[in-house]
Amino acid sequence: MTELQKTISPVDGRIYVERALADDAAIDRCLSNALRAQRGWAQQPLATRVAILTRAVDAFVAKGADIATEITWQMGRPLRHSPGEVRGFEERARYMLSIAATALAPIIPEEKSGFRRQIKRVPLGIVAVVAPWNYPYLTAVNAVMPALIAGNAVVLKASHQTPLCAERFAEAFTSAGLPPGVFQYLHLSHAATSRLMSDSRIANVCFTGSVAGGRAVMQATAGGFATAGLELGGKDPAYVRHDAHLEQAIESLTDGAFFNSGQSCCGIKRIYVADDKFAAFVDGVVNLTHQYRLATPVDTETTLGPVVRTAAAEAVRTQVAAAVNEGARALIDAKRFPESRAGTPYLAPQVLIDVNHSMSIMREETFGPAVGIMRVGSDAEAIRLMNDSDFGLTAAIFSGDQGAAESLADQLETGTVFLNRCDYLDPALAWTGVKYSGRGCTLSRVGFEQLTRPKSYHFRIPS
Repeated sequence: MTELQKTISPVDGRIYVERALADDAAIDRCLSNALRAQRGWAQQPLATRVAILTRAVDAFVAKGADIATEITWQMGRPLRHSPGEVRGFEERARYMLSIAATALAPIIPEEKSGFRRQIKRVPLGIVAVVAPWNYPYLTAVNAVMPALIAGNAVVLKASHQTPLCAERFAEAFTSAGLPPGVFQYLHLSHAATSRLMSDSRIANVCFTGSVAGGRAVMQATAGGFATAGLELGGKDPAYVRHDAHLEQAIESLTDGAFFNSGQSCCGIKRIYVADDKFAAFVDGVVNLTHQYRLATPVDTETTLGPVVRTAAAEAVRTQVAAAVNEGARALIDAKRFPESRAGTPYLAPQVLIDVNHSMSIMREETFGPAVGIMRVGSDAEAIRLMNDSDFGLTAAIFSGDQGAAESLADQLETGTVFLNRCDYLDPALAWTGVKYSGRGCTLSRVGFEQLTRPKSYHFRIPS
């Protein structure tokens, strides 16, 4: 009997999508097809691959309105924000296409008489991409596009919450003329995903998800010796320095905390504020938070949609309640957000003060609209607290002194440091994390290095 996966929409609780899960035979067929197709794809000139993939981006963007609506119904992001994912997909995909010739160009060492030497970057083979639901296209494109550009075949496993995203990728690639088998997707159970990753035909796994999921990837890939890139959790901090532009910091960090209902690995989860800015900053964040509108995400006036499922909302409520029981003060009255109700995924945003690092709200990942704010007396204290975490994805500094900010940034244990902004991926920069936030890298020219291997050519020139 075929097993079905069912996507429950957080918008209204109904079944939005049903898909059959692939069995072992389907996985084997997929990998056999990918293995054959990849050899021919890798032999195509880079310019040919880029041309086909450019057409695929064009085809994807042309369906942007429908894709955005599907995102809203699958995972609950407000319809006014969902088109941004399509724009972000396009920005990243086109950038990686634009730098491909340079990023994949051979490395030529210094001349050596009588020899011709070079290092080429060649594809790994089959890349498995396991994508999450919170940014289903933005996370997937980081690996899917450069892997294909470099000559790999790709098998995409989308989240059960956002299965249509895998199908939209396939639709765009097919319409662009990508050879069959070069890109495929599978709807899989957790056990089947593990079997896919452990297959010796898989050369690399690009995974975005939880720390526990990352550990499972490492166990699965050990059998087949696939390499793995992991983008895992975050508890990303921000520091509002004494010389920060306060209005800008309030606006940027409130959005960084609550955009996508706080369901972002690089969203702002803890904020440290210089003593003399603390009261005004907190007042500003509370006032701005009160302006959010929590409602059905299909209403274009909604600025805060539901979290992905009721269990996720309850987990955040529990974490906030635990902090309050330990002495924190919650500054947002949930009654201001009448749509917020226990037993539903609709969750009011929350701002907490009088927090400290003994509380889970300041240490464990919070995948929802809640942020803790602490007062600090110096740069040194801020850096110590920002680094006091098991995670290290991004950190943000708000300051008018670029030199001081860079000095502080050098001390931060993160993959990315922002100045006077947060929660954004620039495709020209490497996206990476440290500690439990992951390993490996996507985006930028460095991202191509994770999806290729170096191959040396050492030719003696006949005399």
